[in-house]
This record gives sequence, structure tokens and C-alpha cells, in this order.
Amino acid sequence: MDHSRTRREEDGMKLARALLCAALFGYCAGASAADPGLTDNSILIGMTAPFSGPNGAYGLDMKRVIQAYFRQVNDAGGVHGRSLELRALDDGYETERAVANTSELIKKEKVFALLASYGSSPTTAAMNEVFGDARVPLVGTISGADSLRQSPRENPKNRYMFNVRASYANETEAIVNHLVSLGMNNIAVLYQNDGFGKSGLEGVVAALKTHQHAPSVVATVERNSVDVTQAVQQIARLNPQAVIMVTLYKPTAAFVRAMKKADQMPQFMTLSPVGADLLVQELAEQARGIGISQVMPSPWNDTRPLVHAYQKLLGPQGKPSYYGLEAYAMAKVLVDAIRNAGRDLSREKLVGALESMQNHDLGGYRVSYSANDRLGSRFVDLTVIGAGGRIMH
Repeated sequence: MDHSRTRREEDGMKLARALLCAALFGYCAGASAADPGLTDNSILIGMTAPFSGPNGAYGLDMKRVIQAYFRQVNDAGGVHGRSLELRALDDGYETERAVANTSELIKKEKVFALLASYGSSPTTAAMNEVFGDARVPLVGTISGADSLRQSPRENPKNRYMFNVRASYANETEAIVNHLVSLGMNNIAVLYQNDGFGKSGLEGVVAALKTHQHAPSVVATVERNSVDVTQAVQQIARLNPQAVIMVTLYKPTAAFVRAMKKADQMPQFMTLSPVGADLLVQELAEQARGIGISQVMPSPWNDTRPLVHAYQKLLGPQGKPSYYGLEAYAMAKVLVDAIRNAGRDLSREKLVGALESMQNHDLGGYRVSYSANDRLGSRFVDLTVIGAGGRIMH
């Protein structure tokens, strides 16, 4: 028996197996090197927001602006040669659907990152149940809830949430300070019975407490409902000087109409998510005098470079709005961060690029993050609806 030949054959088989394993390992390593949603030529971004139902107008406005901005970026060569693609799913402003959509976007659609979520309860649930564990960053949500603004030290899942707007605490503080400065102390609150409304209510209570006041009466309306009958009865009974409404445009409009019908004429105040232009459309001249806190500069005043660029994106036939401008700001933060992360992109490098944004100027509107700061902005502007639905500062 030729033992040397047998050893040579065995050595040859071992070498072949080693080469095969090395080849397979190299293939697997190469296949897993890039994060999902990322190719040499494209970056897939996911979005879940309401595109139908009572609040569908909000999400549709945001989606149109983001798609237009992505086209603009792509027409200019993309980001480091990669084109941006948006995959958007309708959640109807329902928490369970938003969570399911987020899971589908990450696990089935294989998006690289998330953009422009909508709502406090939907976004908080999606973060805690899906994208926080999946380590997929979300840039921007229409929410000022504190649950989305904890530092990653307090909640590690918040590491992947990057806010672009001020908090509800910032907005309610500005509203309360204004009302108290006018000598008002009989202040009622109407809030939406969900994360948005409860967070806003907490902000109002905390702001009033600094002035040694408390809400004179608190009433609520259910999410996606315009049944304000009981709320009007509760609040009208105390004849308040002002009512702070932590509600969206349809219940806000229903409440204002019903209060006026009951001969109640308090100073009505509401927060930025209401959507000033939509409230004007819904109430017409009855919207006059309603005060609104805003977390974006005026979308009609193009003296700021951000607003000028947004209006140019819309074109001469476009209709500027606060929601549209906020969506534009969110998309710009994401694109700027992707650009800063470099050609060798990954989700972790995107997170690092976002955390490196210190006082980042979008064009007269600044955002700032760090390893333990996800606040983004504290910008708040108080406005009032004037004659003809004009938003006045």
C-alpha cells in the first residue's frame, strides 16, 4: 500500500475543504457586509404615517415633500453616487398599524433607515417594540412627547430616535407663559386621549405650576373622534378665559364650533400638530383669533434659506405648509447625515454622523445631537390666525 500517496490525497482533500470553507466564508462575509437597504447604487428609506382617515392629509403632505426632495437629490447625482428611494406605508394614525408597518419595513422591505414617523403613541410603540431593538435609526417624527426624548442612557432604544422638532413641553411652556402674561388664570385644557394629548397635558400642568396655577378644568376627546359634546359641557360650565387644546384639526374645529354655539368665547390656543392651514380650511372665518404654537419657521416667509429652498422645491404652484416644511427639514437632516457618514455607509456610521451634528444649520433652523442628546431643537414660535386665514406672528 502506498502510504505517501494516501497522505497526499488526504492533504489534498483537506486543502480543498479549507479553500471551499474560505470561499464560503468570504461569500457570506461579503453578503453581510452591507446593511439591508443599501447597495452600491441606492439607499432604501422607510416611512409609516397616516395617508388615509381623519389625519391622512398630514401624512400625504409630508410624503409628497419627501419624494420631491429625494428626486431633487437624485437628479443632482444622489448621495455619494447612491440614489434615494422611499417606501411609504399607511398607518391611519393607529398605533398597532404603525408598529406592524415598522416591522414590515425593516424585516420584509429591508429598509436602511426610517424617516418622518407620525404621532406620539405610534412612534413610541414602534421604537420600544421594533426599530430600537433592530438598531434602525429613525429621523424625525411629528411628536413632542418626552418618551421619545430620553437620553440613550435612560433608555438604550432611544439611541435610534433623532427628533427634529421641539418638545410639547417647549410648546406648552410658551403658550402658558403668554396667557399668564396677559393676566389669565382661569385656563382650561382639552386633550386627545393618547400619548400626544397626555404629553401635552403634562406640559401644560408643569408650566402652570411654575406660576402657582393649575388647569381650572380638564376634558378629553378620543383619538380619531370628533365627539366633543361632553368636553364642551365640562369646560363651558367654568366659563374659562382660555382653553389650551392638545388636539388635531378635526376635533379642534368641532370643539371651537360647539363652544361658540354655546356662547363661549375664550382665547383658544393649540399646538403645532394641529396644522394651521388645515384648521383654517376646516373652520374658515371661525378660525380667526386662534393661537397656535409652531415648531418650524413660517413656511411663507422665504427670508430663511431653509424656507426659500423648500418653496423652490414646491415650485410656483405649490402650497407651503408647516407640515411640509417640517418634512423637508427631516429629510434634509437625514440626507446631510448620510452625506457626512461617507461612502462606506452603515447604520452605525449614520448614527455616528447624526450624533456629530452639533448646532447643525439647515438654513436658519438648527438641530443638535450628541451621544446622549436626542432633543434636536427647542425652536417655538407663537402665531395667531388672522382675517382671511392668514397666519400672523
